[in-house]
Amino acid sequence: MLKDITFGQYYEGRSVIHKTDPRVKIILMILFIVFVFLAKNTFALIFAGVSVLAVMLISRVPLRLYLKNIKAILPVLIFTAIINVFYGEGETLIRLWKLTITTGGVYRALFMAARIIMLIFISGALTYTTTPIALTDAIEQLFSFLSLFHVPVHDFAMILSIALRFIPSIIEETETIMAAQKSRGADYEGGGLIRRTKALIPVIIPLFASQFRRAYDLAVAMICRCYRGGKGKTRLRVLKFRFSDYLMLVLMVAFGAGFELCNIFLGHIGYLMK
Repeated sequence: MLKDITFGQYYEGRSVIHKTDPRVKIILMILFIVFVFLAKNTFALIFAGVSVLAVMLISRVPLRLYLKNIKAILPVLIFTAIINVFYGEGETLIRLWKLTITTGGVYRALFMAARIIMLIFISGALTYTTTPIALTDAIEQLFSFLSLFHVPVHDFAMILSIALRFIPSIIEETETIMAAQKSRGADYEGGGLIRRTKALIPVIIPLFASQFRRAYDLAVAMICRCYRGGKGKTRLRVLKFRFSDYLMLVLMVAFGAGFELCNIFLGHIGYLMK
């Protein structure tokens, strides 16, 4: 299961998505998330899904990496669908004691699951096509106005960048510890839920200890290199908007117009046809 978590990893490539300014990609991702949660009918959701699929194909990142992220959050996805399936109106399909599953509940569960899947895919497209350094610089520049309110924007951006950078390392170290414990007779699959949870304690303790040690080593390395935060910091690569970046913003406006067309006009037509 841990091997399936690829979120936070950068996949090197030369696609249009890779070359797009990271600030533009962050803006587009935020707008897309807003649009997805504003979807009111199947037409709008399908339109958003086709757009996500187009981004995934254009990024030239193997689809198996995107699918691995879905496999990793599958328990959360199933739990969310089960919770939502009991809410909704319509024809009754199954009645279990005081719980009732209706056609509206099934539609609501599928709708919510599709939303979560698209959010995972679009956020994966951002991290797969953007290096941690570029992502840090983009976040810092986009939210630099918050420094007027004494918000340490650079520190937050650096924390996010470091967290994304060390996700693969933490996963790899967890697998190493679990393999070492299994060689000593540890069983993570047998028994009930309580027993399997207790079996993870010998993994969690050394994992926390190693991560505290890693954080200390990183802090010492930053101090030795005279790191003093973002004040007076220079950058090797300065982010600049290009024509293709403005074109991406125009395409996002076109996507918004098409989304609203599906969300309002086509949804109204579908309602009248019922």
